[in-house]
Amino acid sequence: MLRIGLSQITSSEDPAENLEMIRREVAAAAAQDVRVVVFPEATMVRFGVSLKPHAEPLDGPWAKSVAGIAAEHDVLVVAGMFTPSDGRVRNTLLVTGLGRHLGYDKIHLYDAFGFRESDTVAPGTELLTTSVDGVTLGFATCYDIRFPELFRRLADEGASAIVVPTSWGAGEGKADQWDVLVRARALDTGCWVLGCGQADPAATGTSVNPKAPTGIGYSTVADGFGQVRARLGAGPGLVVVGIDPEVTEKARVATGALANRRLG
Repeated sequence: MLRIGLSQITSSEDPAENLEMIRREVAAAAAQDVRVVVFPEATMVRFGVSLKPHAEPLDGPWAKSVAGIAAEHDVLVVAGMFTPSDGRVRNTLLVTGLGRHLGYDKIHLYDAFGFRESDTVAPGTELLTTSVDGVTLGFATCYDIRFPELFRRLADEGASAIVVPTSWGAGEGKADQWDVLVRARALDTGCWVLGCGQADPAATGTSVNPKAPTGIGYSTVADGFGQVRARLGAGPGLVVVGIDPEVTEKARVATGALANRRLG
């Protein structure tokens, strides 16, 4: 059983301020004996501001500071940041701690619902998995969750659980879509799917760019049978779940969703 904490926060426009929030949240999660602490997409700095001035490489000071926090508490930390690219930035998940320092660049960019992420963000191309205490984790970011083929490929790479940091855009029906998509990707793969979202800024009275996808909350964990095991509300919070990879195997045997594929 791998204990994972999801920290639902509202990022600010200041990476240094957000780093201190990570420090506090990791300490709180580590006190509950977690091995992995997950933060949302855009933890480094929220959407709705210019991202390029804040972008740093994985060996830059912001990511190294997060690595230091992970090492201090002997955990793996997953947090959304932005790294330099081709005049744009990359929307990167920093995966650091327990002897590794990795990055996953978001593959599917949010050119949808009137927003064009690709104007400022370059897409990634490579999948990422890593193992903690014998449990293989896959990684995806926000809009990636609308693409089941990515999740099936992560399952084929051995993932028993897929971590999905997000900064979900608000709007009519969007919370329902988020719930359906988390559970559907779990059913597609038999994997645990752990969606960790930015909290709804309105829950704390935070003023943000209303056109930017700055989060709705409702971080959700579903098992491979599509059953919701944990869910937060709109506001900030921390939820800890135990991930049992045997549930993944049972779900795959029961549904045949991977073994019975005929296309793809």
